[in-house]
Amino acid sequence: MPNALAIDPQRPTPGPARNSVRSSADAWRGLLLLGLTLLVYRPALLGQYLWDDDAHITRTALRSLDGLRRTWTELGATQQYYPLLHSAFWIEARLWGDAVLGYHLVNVVLHVIAACLVVTLCQRLAIKGAWLAGAIFALHPINVESVAWISEQKNTLSLVFYLLAAIAYLRFDDARKPRDFCVASALFLCALMTKTVTASLPAALLVVFWWKRGRIEWRRDVAPLLPWFAMAAASGLFTAWVERHLIGAAGTEYNLDVLQRALLAGRVICFYLGTIVWPTNLIFTYPHWTVDASAVWQYDFDLALIALAFALWSIRSRTRAPLAALLFFGGSLFPVLGFLDIYPFRYSYVADHFAYLASLGVIVPVSAGLAIALEHVSAPVARRAGQVAIAALLAVLAVLSNVQSRMYTDAKTLYRTTIARNPGDWMAHNNLGRIYSRGALHRAEAIVEFEAVIRLKPDHARAHYSLGVALFLSDRGPEAVDHFQKAIQYEPKNALIVGISHYFLGVILTAMPGRLEEAIAHLEEAVRMRPEDAESHSALDAARQMAGRAAPRSATRR
Repeated sequence: MPNALAIDPQRPTPGPARNSVRSSADAWRGLLLLGLTLLVYRPALLGQYLWDDDAHITRTALRSLDGLRRTWTELGATQQYYPLLHSAFWIEARLWGDAVLGYHLVNVVLHVIAACLVVTLCQRLAIKGAWLAGAIFALHPINVESVAWISEQKNTLSLVFYLLAAIAYLRFDDARKPRDFCVASALFLCALMTKTVTASLPAALLVVFWWKRGRIEWRRDVAPLLPWFAMAAASGLFTAWVERHLIGAAGTEYNLDVLQRALLAGRVICFYLGTIVWPTNLIFTYPHWTVDASAVWQYDFDLALIALAFALWSIRSRTRAPLAALLFFGGSLFPVLGFLDIYPFRYSYVADHFAYLASLGVIVPVSAGLAIALEHVSAPVARRAGQVAIAALLAVLAVLSNVQSRMYTDAKTLYRTTIARNPGDWMAHNNLGRIYSRGALHRAEAIVEFEAVIRLKPDHARAHYSLGVALFLSDRGPEAVDHFQKAIQYEPKNALIVGISHYFLGVILTAMPGRLEEAIAHLEEAVRMRPEDAESHSALDAARQMAGRAAPRSATRR
C-alpha cells in the first residue's frame, strides 16, 4: 500500500509557465472560497457582541499610543496577555471603533487566509487534495465558533502565523539559509504572542520530518528547533501562570490527580475525533464531565487510542501518514487535554474552538485519501460520481456551518440555543439571566434563569446575588434575604458583591418587624466596605433614626 500522503518522486519540477498557471488558478479558487465562506457566515457577520467580546475589543481607555504600550507591558491591561492579538484589536478599534461588522469581517478573512495557507502547505509537501483540504477547513462546522465569535480572533490570527512559520521553516529545511530560519522564527514568535496553543509547532515539524523521511536526525532535524522548543516552553509556562493567578483557573473544578487527567485526555481526543468526523449538535458549552477513575468505562477512550496508535505503528513500513496524522492531532490538542489548567474548564472540558488548529490533523489526511481514491477511479461515470459526492460533502458542510453560525447572531440566541442542547449549562442560564435583568419587562424571566443556575450550582455566589437583586426589584424583598446571605457566604472576598449585599439586606430587614438591629448591623458593614456610597449612608441614617439613635460623627456621610 503506498503512503497515502507520500511525496511523488516522479513528480516533475514545475516550470515558470506552469507555476504561473497554477498561481492564477489558485488565486481564483481563493477568491471563490472567500466569497463562499462570507456567504456561509452571513448570519454571524450581522451579529452582535457575545459573552466576553467587549473585554477583548480594545476599550476606549486603551485606544491611544499609551494604551498600545500598556497592552505590551502591563499584565491585566487586556483580557489575556496576548500582546500581538490585542495590538490587532487596537488597530481595528482605531479603524471602526465598536462597529461589530468590521471585527467579524476580519475574522472571516483571516479564516480564509488560513485555509489558503493550508493549501499552500499541502502543495509544498506534495500532499494530494490540497484545495479540498482548504475548502473543508474553511467550511467545517467545528470552526464556526472560532470564526463567528470575535474573541476567537486569537485562533484565526494565530493559525495564520503558525502556517506561515511552518512554510518558512520548510523553506529553511530545504536550503538551510539563516535568513529563512530568522523569518520562520519571527513568525513563530508572532504566533506565540497571539495564542500559546501554537507552541506545538516545533513538535509538529518533527512529525512532518519523520513522515517524509522515516527518521529524525539530531543535527538536521532536532538541533535547529531547540530554540523554538525553548520559546514554546517559556510561553506555555507563562500562560499557565497567568491562567491560574490572574484569570482564575483554580478551584474544585481543577482538583484532578494524574490518573484522572490521563483519563480526561483520552476522552477529549476521542470527543474531538468524533465531532470532526460527524459535526452535528455542536454546542457553545458542552456538558461538564465527571472524571471518575472508579468507572471502568472511562478507561475505554485511552485503551482505544492506545490500540489505534499500536495498529498505526504496525503498518508504518507501508504508510506512516495515519500515525503522523494522529500524532499531529493529539500533539496540537495537548494544551487543552487537561494536563494544564485553563479557565474554560470551569464550564466544560471541551469546546469547539479548542479544535481549530488540531482539526487539520483529520481534515488534511481525509482530503488526501479522497483525492487519491478519486485518482484511482478509471471509469468516467464512477469518477464523475466521486466528484459529485465530494461536492455534496462540501455543500453539506456549508449548510451545517451556515445553520451553526445563526446561533452566534446575538448573546440571547446563543444562550437559548445552548440551553436547549445542554439544559445543565449553568453558565448559559446565568448569562441569559443577566441579559434579562437589564430591563424591568423581563425581570420574571431573569428570576427563572437565576433559579436554574442555583439548582445546578448551589454555591454560585453571583447567581445568588443577581437573584436577590431581581427579587428585591420585583417587590419580593423577604425572598431575597437568603440569597444575599449566601452571596456573602460563598464569595466573601468579593468586596463589591459583599458590600452591596449588606446594603440590600439592611434595606430589606429595616422593613421587616423585629429585625431593625440586624438591619443596622448590615448597613454599618455596607458603609464600612463602601464608604463612598451615598445610598448606604442614607439607609443607615434612616435605620438609626427609626431605632431612636443619633448617627455617630464618624459614620455620617462625607
